[in-house]
Amino acid sequence: MNLGHSSNGDNVMEDKKDIDESENLIKMQSRLESNKRWLYFLPNIFTGLNMASGFASIMLALKGEPYKASMFLLLAVLFDSVDGRVARLTGTESPFGEQFDSMSDVISFGVAPALLFYQRFLTDLDRIGMVITFLFILSGAMRLARFNANIDRISVDFFQGLPIPLGALALVGYTLLSLELKWLVGLKFVAVTYMLFYAILMISNIPFPAFKKSEWVKNHKIHALLIIFVMMASVLLYEEFMVGAILTIYVICSFINYFKNRESLKGLFNGTAEV
Repeated sequence: MNLGHSSNGDNVMEDKKDIDESENLIKMQSRLESNKRWLYFLPNIFTGLNMASGFASIMLALKGEPYKASMFLLLAVLFDSVDGRVARLTGTESPFGEQFDSMSDVISFGVAPALLFYQRFLTDLDRIGMVITFLFILSGAMRLARFNANIDRISVDFFQGLPIPLGALALVGYTLLSLELKWLVGLKFVAVTYMLFYAILMISNIPFPAFKKSEWVKNHKIHALLIIFVMMASVLLYEEFMVGAILTIYVICSFINYFKNRESLKGLFNGTAEV
């Protein structure tokens, strides 16, 4: 009889122990899920800062402060480059984050740089200037819509058309250059052509290297880091010249690569949504 009672007591203790372990496991899972929810805010904070930088740039452009407006757009590019990486690192990528990022990009890299450029170069052109400015914004929005539609069907090695942040940097680079070379402000035809050129590049099917999974970058990490460091240092020291210069070099090299390897790149974007 005693042995029976002892055996029953041991079973009860084991059952209680199993219940306690299950409860602890449930509590731990609940805490992890709670922490995960908070992590989802992290990339969206950087997206919000991107949007805030774009808004600040718009306000400064309207006040007639092109240099400060340009600096806020450079800050927006920095925040935009961080939010996606943070989402991937924390495993918090979501459809909401993708849409929020696109909405933010329309403001920071579509409306803000276009308005900055208009205020600096195109105000004397009245309605024509407004139409040209709108075409840049429209092209940027269409570029983002196409990217979202093709996000799972496009090669990670190339961008389909010039990404909208780089289109924004093109306008920022030209604006900063005009602060040093003030005679550029009077060349209205050049400004209009320049703006339309980058608007067309954004909605084109020209492949621009993405470098995300580049074999050269993988095999030459130190050289890649050195190039990035040199570019960042040059922008910090000579931003009026280097923002536009770096982007121009990237675009020219992309054109050379495209025309040199046109046959091998043919059909790269087949099956993707068109603008």
